Formats: sequence, C-alpha cells, structure tokens
Amino acid sequence: MTLRLGDIAPDFEQDSSIGPLKFHEWAGNSWVVLFSHPADFTPVCTTELGLTAKLKPEFDKRNVKAIALSVDGAESHLQWIKDIEATQNTVVGFPIVADADKKVAALYDMIHPNQSETVTVRSLFVIDPNKKVRLIITYPLTTGRNFDEVLRVIDALQLTDGYTVATPGNWRDGDDVIIPLSVKDEDVIKQKYPKGYTAARPYLRVTPQPNKP
Repeated sequence: MTLRLGDIAPDFEQDSSIGPLKFHEWAGNSWVVLFSHPADFTPVCTTELGLTAKLKPEFDKRNVKAIALSVDGAESHLQWIKDIEATQNTVVGFPIVADADKKVAALYDMIHPNQSETVTVRSLFVIDPNKKVRLIITYPLTTGRNFDEVLRVIDALQLTDGYTVATPGNWRDGDDVIIPLSVKDEDVIKQKYPKGYTAARPYLRVTPQPNKP
C-alpha cells in the first residue's frame, strides 16, 4: 500500500510497550508523529528514541503525540527502553508498537526490500487530528533523523492551517511568510495581512508572520 499526503492514516490494533493499542483511539484529537526504526538494541535507533523522549515538552506545546514502531516484540521493547533511558539520560514517555507480524509495516509501506527485506526503514509520518497524513519522510537505515526538521514542519503545518499563508525555504517560527498566489483581491489582502507586505516580484509577496492566538 502506498500512502500519499492527504490520505487517511490507516487505523490498526497492535501490541505495544504499553499494552494493546488501537491507533486512532490512542491518537484522539492530537497530532501524531509515527516513526519506524529497523530494530531494537541498535545504536542509531537508540539515539533517535532518546531524542524523541527529550522532545516531549516541545511536542506537548504543539499538541503532538509520538509513537515508534519496529518488528520486534513488546517484551524486547520493554527491555530496550531500559537501555535507552540509561544511555540517553531520559524517560521514554511514548509507546513503541510491537509489529512482529509486520501488519502495520505493510499498511504504511515501511519495508523497502532494496534496503532490507526483514526490517523497517526509517519512515516518519506526521498525522493531523483529522487522521490525515500531512508529512512523509523516509531515511535510509544508516542515517538518523533530524527531529528539529520534524518540529519545524509541524510548526509550518499548524500555522498554514490557521492562516492563509505559505512558508518559504528554511522558514522557522517567527520568520516572514508568503502570501499565496490564490489571494489576489487587494481589499482581502489588507484584511488578511494587516502588517502589510513587500513584493520583490508580483508573485513573491512576503508578509510578517501572523500573531498566534
């Protein structure tokens, strides 16, 4: 199955480090970062899950829940969590799905045979409260993820959901934003963008980021 942006994230029921888990029910009205790792007790994955645990305050501010997955069993996850917490100086406060039968990996196309026929690659999905897939990033087995980028994109998605703007390359929260080409009427522009804008070209209109409520 190939997932695309805007698709509804497949629901599933699977065992996990916190017991049986129904994905959509667990997600509730939160944003979700669902990410797979190749295997428990591996070095790159240990650092990634440690980073994710340390980002909990940042995720909480954005109404985001994190959930990891590999094809190892729940008991393996529980033993590995002890190592993660000890070596990364953190507390793993999110579940790890035990996808031993690879059911979820198949739903989310997490196994790429030219990388490995048996373990999941480093897939990552950002899913909004309506259960729609909003971001898909796939990293190779040898490269750890950039979680600063994940937070940056969530900030951009939440901003552009709330306001009629787009974000330029390398945008970070607080930077100027772009007025979409779909907004043409000058009266509407004055109403929507009271801080004004500058235009290097007619199609390139830059305005200060709207104030968040």
